[in-house]
Amino acid sequence: MHLTHDPASHSAEETEFDTFLKVDVRAGRIVRAEAFPEARNPAYKLWIDFGPGIGEKKSAAQITEHYALDDLPGQTVMAVVNFPPRQIGPVRSEVLVLGFADQDGAIRLARPDGDVPLGARLS
Repeated sequence: MHLTHDPASHSAEETEFDTFLKVDVRAGRIVRAEAFPEARNPAYKLWIDFGPGIGEKKSAAQITEHYALDDLPGQTVMAVVNFPPRQIGPVRSEVLVLGFADQDGAIRLARPDGDVPLGARLS
């Protein structure tokens, strides 16, 4: 699951810092990835381990352009863990995996640039 943003807009509407603090972004490690042929747009099903306290969560992610299924397990990603789950076809997506659209609109994952503990919160 990912949200799209119009690249032509320069900035988002201003928000309060307390609003930002309500969004819980955590680091997790992909433990399993599968094809998601039922998805309307090409996507993968991901199982992501966020460590003790949060545990393993499922997500659907439209990241097929830049990532092969076999390369995803073991990768650390960032995800919003406190949005309500969304039903995407037969998959109940529990977290929102974060990424950026490249010049062609294909998603590149947002990831920490080094090792961080599973479940580490963006600060």
